Amino acid sequence: MTEKQAEQIRKICQDYGGDKHRMMDIVREVHAQFGCVSRPAMGWIAEATSTHRVEVESVVSFYAFFSEKPQGRNVIRLCNDVIDRMFGADRVAQAFEEAFGIRVGETTPDGLVTLQYTPCIGMCDQPPAAIINDQIVTWLSTDAARHIAEVIKSGKKVFEAWQSVGDGNNAHPLVHAMVHNNIRKRGPVIFDAFTSGAALSKAVAVSPVEIIKVIKASRLRGRGGAGFPTGMKWEFTRGAPGAQKYIICNADEGEPGTFKDRAILTEMPDLLFEGMTVGGYAIGAKEGILYLRGEYTYLLNYLEDVLAKRRQANLLGQGILGVPNFDFDIRIQMGAGAYICGEETALISSCEGTRGDPKNRPPFPAQQGYLGFPTAVNNVETLCAAARIVDKGSTWFAAQGSAGSSGAKLLSISGDCKAPGIYELPFGISVNEMLAMVGGEDAAAVLVGGPSGQIISRAEFQRTICYDDLGTGGAVMVFGAHRDILAIAAEFMAFFEEESCGYCTTCRVGNTILKNRLQRIIDGKGQMGDLAYLEHTAHTIKALSRCGLGQTSPNPILSTLKNFRDEYEKRITAKDDGMQPAFDIAQALSKTEEIVGRKSTHRQA
Repeated sequence: MTEKQAEQIRKICQDYGGDKHRMMDIVREVHAQFGCVSRPAMGWIAEATSTHRVEVESVVSFYAFFSEKPQGRNVIRLCNDVIDRMFGADRVAQAFEEAFGIRVGETTPDGLVTLQYTPCIGMCDQPPAAIINDQIVTWLSTDAARHIAEVIKSGKKVFEAWQSVGDGNNAHPLVHAMVHNNIRKRGPVIFDAFTSGAALSKAVAVSPVEIIKVIKASRLRGRGGAGFPTGMKWEFTRGAPGAQKYIICNADEGEPGTFKDRAILTEMPDLLFEGMTVGGYAIGAKEGILYLRGEYTYLLNYLEDVLAKRRQANLLGQGILGVPNFDFDIRIQMGAGAYICGEETALISSCEGTRGDPKNRPPFPAQQGYLGFPTAVNNVETLCAAARIVDKGSTWFAAQGSAGSSGAKLLSISGDCKAPGIYELPFGISVNEMLAMVGGEDAAAVLVGGPSGQIISRAEFQRTICYDDLGTGGAVMVFGAHRDILAIAAEFMAFFEEESCGYCTTCRVGNTILKNRLQRIIDGKGQMGDLAYLEHTAHTIKALSRCGLGQTSPNPILSTLKNFRDEYEKRITAKDDGMQPAFDIAQALSKTEEIVGRKSTHRQA
């Protein structure tokens, strides 16, 4: 690396005050400028941020969008999630391979193109899709792939490969994306008209404590999947001791099949930022962070522009709306392709400039979060609902939905249905009603909540979408009778195997064991004893994993065993031969149980 390049890296570090907690931003800019973050570059970054090179390397090696080795001048990241593969992603990949003369995972000899697979990019309603140089390309076909290859080879910009742009703000000059919102049904909570400042002006007219009371009275619960009461979280954060408080918006919707936040960020960013500001006022925070997934980089400049306009309107910054000492601002923290960062403590780690490793709890983020200070982490949809509640009242909101699940829920529906897209529906709607609405009456299976949720059969389509029955962060996948449900479960297990941070042995090794044993059954080599082994191993992983990934990753196995057991049994033709697995996971985990002070499920039974 030349001295000139080293100076460029120092300048990037200086732009962030040499703060190692801004490592994600620094590495991202170095990567964008040089096409990789080499070992020498890591050394210069470490020196400029007063840290160790190994700390920089840990960040570069952890996130999928960073690379130590040079990448092509054009990077094609083809989505290979279940839905995209159902609609032809494999054929598109083959077309790209043939056009560039390389395989997925390789770079052309001239450094023109790197071709990669990537998990769900939030475009399951318009598959197959890809990210090409941070631009989104949807509804790909083999012909489209060949055309894009010709454009790249000619030296033109990739966006010149298409003429049209999507609807709504996707056509905004700062977005210019061919993405379509596909908002099929609008409701009063999220996609209704909103005037900037409406909720905030009402918030500052009362005390922060009163705002928390309003949110608690509305019975708003977290929309990211966990369903924790929002008012209670804000109350805990406000009451926790700490010189500073923070509010973080989790816009890292990496759960395969989820794309609702994409539409909110595109069409309702003012409502979101208003919700963050109201939350900041309520808990006493001076700063908010929007953690935006790397797959949505195409929205970054547009969102920064929205923030700038809110500052100009005195809706952010010093003395907001003329209220003395009400100072609050928002910055955007970009992610870089790590599913685990959807877990709130892993997200905080990423914001702090480190690997996205989950933290031990307690302490919870409301007690010790970002930089060790009390932090409220809320989902995009949750913060939008909070702003709407402050604007229209808790009674208005609580009157919607069901007894235990107030308000409405955004559902991202994809797969074998006639009208995939985003639906704002009241809690309490049945799966049958939902399928009739989207043209999915012929479904044989529905996945509610993404891979970490539940796969249900026709026998359970009378169940309802709500916290007390089928809870979901928003992802709904519809599968027709012609789909292989075990092959789908196997793909989800491969996803979890890849996305595990590796900290817990149960998650790191256990998911591989589940995937391999399931594949053995799919290949016709399974035995009836494998079913009990799968169940036992799955429950052990759930019990002994420290974060939400490991605690939910076995769900594709468990829910298909429960609801599609006949699919397993008809694949098993061999009689049990009495052989036992060479590896006894229960015995292997006995020492871990002793250390953590918890017993796995096989001992609890």
